[in-house]
Amino acid sequence: MGEPTVTTLEGRAEAAAPPVADETTGRRFLRRRTPGRPRLWFEILLIAVSYWTYSLIRNAVPEQRAEALRNADGIWGLEQRLGLAFEESVNHAVNSVTWLVVGMNYYYATLHFVVTLGVLVWLYRSHPGRYAATRLVLFTTTGFALVGYYLYPLAPPRLMNGQDFIDTVLVHQTWGSMASGDLKNMSNQYAAMPSMHIGWSVWAGVTIFALATVPWARVLGLLYPAATLVVIVATANHFWLDAVGGVICLGVGYGIALLWYGRQPYALPRQVPEREKRKRKRERERIPVPKQG
Repeated sequence: MGEPTVTTLEGRAEAAAPPVADETTGRRFLRRRTPGRPRLWFEILLIAVSYWTYSLIRNAVPEQRAEALRNADGIWGLEQRLGLAFEESVNHAVNSVTWLVVGMNYYYATLHFVVTLGVLVWLYRSHPGRYAATRLVLFTTTGFALVGYYLYPLAPPRLMNGQDFIDTVLVHQTWGSMASGDLKNMSNQYAAMPSMHIGWSVWAGVTIFALATVPWARVLGLLYPAATLVVIVATANHFWLDAVGGVICLGVGYGIALLWYGRQPYALPRQVPEREKRKRKRERERIPVPKQG
């Protein structure tokens, strides 16, 4: 077959380019979307509704006690085969120092929320151009965690049968966990894998390290998830493999953000481009159409 032709305004015939697949089709999810300016009222509402939904779904997951305990035995056995079953030793060592274990109980109960919300507020105020993408990472990570809670119920070490783990909240009578003491009926006790204490703390730590300009703040960003790992193990609320699960969920979150925005959140502009600037850019990129006549 002959090549199709088009006629220019000058009346000359020339071969048209053979039809090819649109190159942008394969990159549709990799195009660089421009984040919009976050609205305070919308963000407050979104965070409140999202956390309420997260808590509702997490606690609605059937508490499959027998399966959760079997899975805990499996995790503990795997760690023993790896030679990395150190949680019980850490739990007993920290429990022997009252002021330290009480502090860790309160750390576990509060910083999980306080630091995460604090980083979101800091992003909103100081890095609005990166806020939406970084928030997407956090929300996606949490969404995948809910899937894990449903598919793999897991008892925390302190609830295992035949082991000598200490529930530090019960022993020291401190308010340290929604899954211990008087608050245990308000939370699903068998939603330990993955650990969102780790998922959220690594998210916060990486964000601070990547965007903070003050050296001591960047150091704190690195120390925060490390300290959180010690706390979740010392209080017998998680195995260290739960932390691995949290990091995997976080990796998925960063992958989704990369697909959506075409860049990692921290590579986006700090400020949201003004609407007029975006409009002028679109006008410059528009292909001019020659006038006929």
